[in-house]
Amino acid sequence: MRGGYIGKILRVDLTTGTMAVESLPENKARAYLGGSGLGARILYDETSPATDPLGPENVLIVATGPLTGTSAPTSGRHEIIARSPLTGIYGESDCGGTFGAELKAAGFDAVVVTGTAAEPVYLAIFNGEAELRPAAHLWGQDTYATDEALRKELDPRGAAISIGPAGEKLALIASIMNDGREGRAAGRAGLGAVMGSKKLKGIVARGTQDVPVFNPEAMKESIRTVASDIMEGTKGFQTNGTANGLVGFEQIGDLPIKNWRQGSWAEPALNISGQRMTETILTRRYFCKSCIIGCGRRVKIDRGLSAGMEIGGPEYETLAALGAMCLIDDLQAVAEANDLCNRLGLDTISTGATIAFAMECYERGLISQKDTDGVELTWGNAEAMLEMVRRMGQREGFGRLLSEGSRRAAEAIGGDAPRYAIHTKGLELPMHDPRAYNSAAVGYATSNRGACHLQALSHAFEGRIGFPEFGYPGPLDRFASEGKGVMVARMQHVMCLLDSLKLCKFTLFGKLSIANMVDWLNWTTGWDTTFDELVTTGERIFNLKRVYNVRLGVDRAADTVPQRILTEERGEGGAAHNLPPLDSMLDEYYRYRGWDENGRPTPQKLAELGLA
Repeated sequence: MRGGYIGKILRVDLTTGTMAVESLPENKARAYLGGSGLGARILYDETSPATDPLGPENVLIVATGPLTGTSAPTSGRHEIIARSPLTGIYGESDCGGTFGAELKAAGFDAVVVTGTAAEPVYLAIFNGEAELRPAAHLWGQDTYATDEALRKELDPRGAAISIGPAGEKLALIASIMNDGREGRAAGRAGLGAVMGSKKLKGIVARGTQDVPVFNPEAMKESIRTVASDIMEGTKGFQTNGTANGLVGFEQIGDLPIKNWRQGSWAEPALNISGQRMTETILTRRYFCKSCIIGCGRRVKIDRGLSAGMEIGGPEYETLAALGAMCLIDDLQAVAEANDLCNRLGLDTISTGATIAFAMECYERGLISQKDTDGVELTWGNAEAMLEMVRRMGQREGFGRLLSEGSRRAAEAIGGDAPRYAIHTKGLELPMHDPRAYNSAAVGYATSNRGACHLQALSHAFEGRIGFPEFGYPGPLDRFASEGKGVMVARMQHVMCLLDSLKLCKFTLFGKLSIANMVDWLNWTTGWDTTFDELVTTGERIFNLKRVYNVRLGVDRAADTVPQRILTEERGEGGAAHNLPPLDSMLDEYYRYRGWDENGRPTPQKLAELGLA
């Protein structure tokens, strides 16, 4: 390969302690690109329905893309893929920060880990060389201390990913963190527990290798033509972070409140907004590698373990999950909870959603203070929320049950509890309400990792941006349903491309197009990829993940969202009476995809995509 790839995959068997380097064939790279696509191919080939997500046979894949480490804006990203212990199906998490670019500079496009170490270890990679090192001295440490130690032991200029106590203790909502106190997270699907099950505390990389670019001058000129649009379209993210839209989301009925039961929360929403963060606790913003947006927040709070220190500030999803979902409008408390989750290695979305679920169970008398070890899980109780975050991360008492996620917690509590666990396929819903954006219902229902707003990002195309290449010159009517199944499918292909090339989805707010992606891929690699070929690649990747899940029993019955979303109106606010008509949108979606009525890709479709 002429550019974009190092051409090497590092294989690590923790059971035997052996490592090997294999070549990345160009035809495989062209068919699946990298990141999410490459990881899906490896996971499909090397696991089966018998694979235990927490067993040595599960495969943990850390993959970069062809644009990672180049000058392409927002390309400093990596993807982590494994069978999810939380959902039991396909699991992946996309992450920014600095690790992806450093792994590429250290000489590898991807790392594939199997087996289980006898004692805790970490993997150190330096300029094409790799070794397993003892990590007993790091076991039990939080992710901040671990990140600092790993970089100090290899090279302070390096980058690391690691797990905290939650991952070590196999919390099924455990995340994998990088960039220390800046708290970049591969948060969803419980992949931190996969690392914990393998006794792999972290991976640290340092390299000086430049990523080859076939035509750097053409690449530079192509980037120049879109950079200003990206900057202009993401001004809100630059000023107030991802929480810039929180107040607006509350006004249109998109912000989930009180475990998805309440329709309006206007004044409290202001208290935890991105604007309020900027006015009060923000110290500066930070950037992922190769980023020109800088949505990351550095904040200083006056409470908790990080009182007086600069730490990563909460994202929109975190403020909604640990704030609005629990009726907590104390910004300092939510920032402290975010800090705790980052230290312990917990997914903030699943953590907040599961605590909100528990608060509803507490309100309805399904659990009591005796069950919660004395913690009074009442709405708006910030101290109870913080204590439960700590217990979930350490898997103590009732926190141990909640660290399994809301689906398993509901099954254990029994009675009506499953009605209040708001998830799809075991993954808690992210913080955008399908009653405010109809397309989100079909997007959540069909997302390959369980409920996810990022695998289609369809709410953005009903809210504020268009995609002219697919015939959407501007935002769509969010309460319409016709055409939404088709739109979701098309945008899922685009998201697969971004997750495989390794570009941030925020670039779409700056009018990034598939034509731009084609140019950047070709100028980097020297290929002659066409528009249609790249779109088909996105479709191939999405269908491969679906086939992986079909092999595990996923069908139409699993492609749904909770009854609360489908049958209970918000009652007030900007989406007071809308309920998404999922069945009709799902029928349209299946027809467009060439799947049968049960949601299985047909043999003809798979043959068309080269997946026969």
